[in-house]
Amino acid sequence: MSIRSWLTVSAISLAALGLAACDSNPKDDSARWTPERLYSEAKQEASAGANERAIKLYERLEGRAAGTVLAQQAQLERAYLLWKTAEPAQALATIERFLKLHPTSQAYDYALYLQGLINFNDSLGFMGSLASQDLSERDQQASRDAYQSLRQLTERFPQSSYAEDARLRMNYIVNSLAAYEVHVARYYFRRGAYIAAANRAQQAVQEFQQSPSVEEALYIMAQSYDRLGLTQLRDDADRVLKASFPNSKVYANGLGNKQTPWWQPW
Repeated sequence: MSIRSWLTVSAISLAALGLAACDSNPKDDSARWTPERLYSEAKQEASAGANERAIKLYERLEGRAAGTVLAQQAQLERAYLLWKTAEPAQALATIERFLKLHPTSQAYDYALYLQGLINFNDSLGFMGSLASQDLSERDQQASRDAYQSLRQLTERFPQSSYAEDARLRMNYIVNSLAAYEVHVARYYFRRGAYIAAANRAQQAVQEFQQSPSVEEALYIMAQSYDRLGLTQLRDDADRVLKASFPNSKVYANGLGNKQTPWWQPW
């Protein structure tokens, strides 16, 4: 075979291989779908549990239907699925972009609710592991972020269908944050760090006056001041404790009484 013939055969073979390779690649039929078809398919994929596929379709729909209500819906549903697939950071980033770009959207209340919900559940997982770690090193930012989103929802959209649940979660967050401060104060007190204990207990009293944890916070304050020899401050805290909680179990039993863990799941 001549070199020219060999080159011709090789070229034909390579072309055939290229065609075969093209045929082996799956075609992306969604490129020809309408926005409505994309949304319908994404919903079906999500219902079937194929969240990764649904996320990709929603993302494609956002670009295809940019500036429409359908694109806004796709953005929110993608954020929800990102959260469900353990990608809370991406989910929050998606929601924040939605809130910035669509301040007048009819779904703005839901976006705030979802934002609060993601941080709320993130803080629950975080709170649940407190028993095995140094309490003084923990962070409460997720809970505070959740509270801010839910408060904004209830203030701007008091009649929203999400408002009632938001209020319940806000109440839970307040009690959890207060209990967290008391938990840390107790941690310091039992290790003899009385100044730190008094400061954390005082913070709980000042920030969360309606929380049940204020009772123990006042007791820790009084006991810490007593250890520090600050009798006036001790007597003040003790007086407020007795006036506010005349039947205080903490005052009667001290810090040794066993209580239900404050990080018990929602």
